[in-house]
Amino acid sequence: MGMFDYVRSSYPLGESFSGVCQTKDIEEGYDGTMSQFWISPDGQLYLIDYSHTADFVELKEGDEGYHEVALFNFRWIPNGTHGKVRPWNITKYIVIYPEQWDGEWEHWPECRIHFKDGKLQDYDHSSKGEWK
Repeated sequence: MGMFDYVRSSYPLGESFSGVCQTKDIEEGYDGTMSQFWISPDGQLYLIDYSHTADFVELKEGDEGYHEVALFNFRWIPNGTHGKVRPWNITKYIVIYPEQWDGEWEHWPECRIHFKDGKLQDYDHSSKGEWK
């Protein structure tokens, strides 16, 4: 299946889309890079950027979590820097779907959202594959 981008929405897209959703449509040509996005209550799309909020540190002998195999002696350690939230001004249609779904694959809900300059214009619900 590959990687996805994650979308959380505070905009009322419907019950199935109120939690964590996934998409491969936001970043042109990449099919998902595990980026985090948020749709605000007024429909603005934002990128949540966590880059530079942790340091990649080598563990030394005696450190908690140290392992005899050198390959495992690295950790991400939070450095106190906060992430950034910035507008993501795309103009395109994207399809999101719930991260978790207990039903049949064919009935997996999808929400197609139209953004213009990063602002939600309209949306529509469907089941997996109906728009293709």
